[in-house]
Amino acid sequence: MPELPEVETVVRALRQPLIGRTIVGVRNDWPRHIGTPGLDEFQARIQNCTVQAINRRAKYLVFSLTHGETLIAHLKMSGHLAVEDAHEPADKHVHTVFELDNGQELRFRDIRKFGRVYLVQDPNEILGKLGPEPLEPTFTPALLTERLNGRTRILKPLLLDQQFIAGVGNIYADESLFYAKLHPTRPANTLDRNEISALHSAIQKVLKMGIEREGASIELYVKPDGSKGDMQNAVAVFRRTGEPCYECGRPIERIVLGGRSTHFCPNCQK
Repeated sequence: MPELPEVETVVRALRQPLIGRTIVGVRNDWPRHIGTPGLDEFQARIQNCTVQAINRRAKYLVFSLTHGETLIAHLKMSGHLAVEDAHEPADKHVHTVFELDNGQELRFRDIRKFGRVYLVQDPNEILGKLGPEPLEPTFTPALLTERLNGRTRILKPLLLDQQFIAGVGNIYADESLFYAKLHPTRPANTLDRNEISALHSAIQKVLKMGIEREGASIELYVKPDGSKGDMQNAVAVFRRTGEPCYECGRPIERIVLGGRSTHFCPNCQK
């Protein structure tokens, strides 16, 4: 599933071709793609709305439109957004198409059909329960300490909880714990001040690295232009089971926590 760096990469790529463009129609052949409202109302309300800004909140793309509307998209497992000329043949997995006023289209391709789009007047209807953004100045070691206080959950599943921290998924949770030298099964309330500071720094380090490398193309994720990101070539532990740790040489191990594959170095992350 695309995580914060992948979604941020998509947002940055879509700004130039979309900001200032007006949506003149919507086609959809998979109504479940539309989270809210129903398809007919969605089509009626979004028509003739102009894209004013495109931002990211956690793993969501947030399109600020005229008429007080906000379009929110979640790519889920296999979603892909791209602006293409209307005359170009569409991939068979394109299920929602936003027709633009310049003869182009914003196409939502989704092989597994888990992606969703929402049209709301109040973005908090969809985004209100999300945790803090880990790259914002307000996300400080003190804030992380406060959020960890009293929590007994083990670290890896906690980092995946979008109400705890927004945008971190499986790849960047594994990488963060490696750089912080923390075992993924550590209970959250056992970290001391130095370990919390290390975790804070590690989270920001790997997310910034992911953005710089324009995401990790490990499974289905590619950038809007179809090219791959490069973060998969810089991971320290994720999906490197049995390969030597870059720091100590011990084989990377894999366990399953909360139903998710978890990769770590048993020597560096004791």
